[in-house]
Amino acid sequence: MDKQRLTLTVLSVLPLLVSCGSERANSSAAAAGPAVKGVHWSVDSVTADGRTSEAPGGAWLRIDDNGETSGALGCNDFGATASVTGDQVSFGRLESTALACDNAPQDVEKRLAGTLGAGPLTARVDGDRLTLTTENGDHVRLTEEPDAPLYGTEWTITALRHEGVTTDLPKKTAAHLTFDKKSGNVTGSLGCNHLRAKATVRDGHITLGSPLVTKMMCDTSLMNTEKAVLSLFDGPVGYKLDHRNLALTSKNGESADAVAKSVID
Repeated sequence: MDKQRLTLTVLSVLPLLVSCGSERANSSAAAAGPAVKGVHWSVDSVTADGRTSEAPGGAWLRIDDNGETSGALGCNDFGATASVTGDQVSFGRLESTALACDNAPQDVEKRLAGTLGAGPLTARVDGDRLTLTTENGDHVRLTEEPDAPLYGTEWTITALRHEGVTTDLPKKTAAHLTFDKKSGNVTGSLGCNHLRAKATVRDGHITLGSPLVTKMMCDTSLMNTEKAVLSLFDGPVGYKLDHRNLALTSKNGESADAVAKSVID
């Protein structure tokens, strides 16, 4: 299988996140209506005012368990709150950016936003497909996008956070980690030096062994990145995999945390 390439942000100490995979509704919630929360939905098309248009590339939405909703209309990102009761979904006011892009027609974005915000929508899930329909029959069709796999994915480190402050790494920093299920190892680059260590995944956390690291010297910024990443090792970290995002969170309060967002070739 071709290796996927994703981006990873290394952060400072946060409370342990003990979570694995996208959260799905429990059995009682599922009985009340279709499972629409905790899923990354890619928007396929919007039908409004008798016209069906293919959604702009990159259009998506996700409703978290607490109702917080994020997504993209194509060019523009948006956020909202959502109420899900049975098969009824109601979005609050959509707050979006106001960019203009050639590959995302503004009229389609406007109709998509208008349909999502047109009061209660009836949700119907059929396999990996979701249809949200307004009272007058306008609708949005969506398809579930599966999570990126923990294993076999190249997670590229892009930022560091210390005491709540996030700092982007220089673009030249090519630090990355890849977990291999067969060998039970994690390998990668710290930006300057390469590493290998045992990585045991169990019960919502990953136990990272003591790493074997090459001994090259690089500039100060790269060495600081290496120090932050290495602080994750030789102990357990919590992890949460959410679509193209991976969070690694230290347990002992003495090491860095990591959050990842994917960019797949």
